[in-house]
Amino acid sequence: MKKQHLITTITIIYTALTLYFMFLGFNRLEHRSNYMDAGYEFLIIPSSVPLNFPSFRFSWLYDFGNIAAFIPFGILFPLIKKVNFGKFISWFIIVILGLEILQTLTYLGTFDADDIMSNTIGALIGYVVYKVGFTSKLTCMKIIASCSTAILLLVCVMCVSEILDKRVSSKQPLQHIEETMGKKPLTKDIPNFTITGDTIEPQFNLYSNENTSQTYTYNVEGKEELIFYLNLGIPDTEEFKGKVTIYTDDSVRIQIDEEYLTESRTLEMPLEIPLFYETKEMTIVITGNIKLWDVVFTELKHWWE
Repeated sequence: MKKQHLITTITIIYTALTLYFMFLGFNRLEHRSNYMDAGYEFLIIPSSVPLNFPSFRFSWLYDFGNIAAFIPFGILFPLIKKVNFGKFISWFIIVILGLEILQTLTYLGTFDADDIMSNTIGALIGYVVYKVGFTSKLTCMKIIASCSTAILLLVCVMCVSEILDKRVSSKQPLQHIEETMGKKPLTKDIPNFTITGDTIEPQFNLYSNENTSQTYTYNVEGKEELIFYLNLGIPDTEEFKGKVTIYTDDSVRIQIDEEYLTESRTLEMPLEIPLFYETKEMTIVITGNIKLWDVVFTELKHWWE
């Protein structure tokens, strides 16, 4: 009986501490006005993986804490009242959903699906640990087995997260994206040219105008967090006149003409153009003597892609 009272007391104290950090910790009261200005936020679609491999960043410690802090609940509550896994995890999800909603309604946080997922994983790990070492008489070997199980499950979560996580790819030449129409860039035997006295030797591609205007169109549908990097300018030996316009789904994303190049005849290179929102098609239209070279891009990709 004394043992049961001790477990109940520990559970109450730990639950109170967890609620404190959920609603009052991390200076939440000081930031409450910011949440009120932003309005109610319900992030119902997970935006990140639960836990990557360890790194020296606060974000990793935060992710780790979101899992580790809820492992004890998977051990303590079944010790107070025996319950099967299905019922335990169902009740846990209902309670954590309610707490996340309450956080949002009181402007002490946001409803975040990532937190719910991490908290539930922690409780799940705790329940497995409970089954391994706490369902009968506790021994030194069972404690070791329980700790080993928790570490192993955390490593498994990290491995799955690393597989599912997307990272910024290395820079790739633009011609690696499928062209839907228009002319292809020059990628072989690219000639050198001079801009403001500097010799330019393109390595990957060259986009230029051969007639009244030249159009290059690419299918970028399904690509995430696209960022383009390009170099542009007008060669010294040609009339200082030209314009490049980049469209995304028929909307002008950026437009540069000779007026932008008047002072230095070039911009700081490479020029970075982020396309973070959903885009199906990107079109480059070149008129006059302006040239684009070594146009590359990065995107979010899985490690195996």
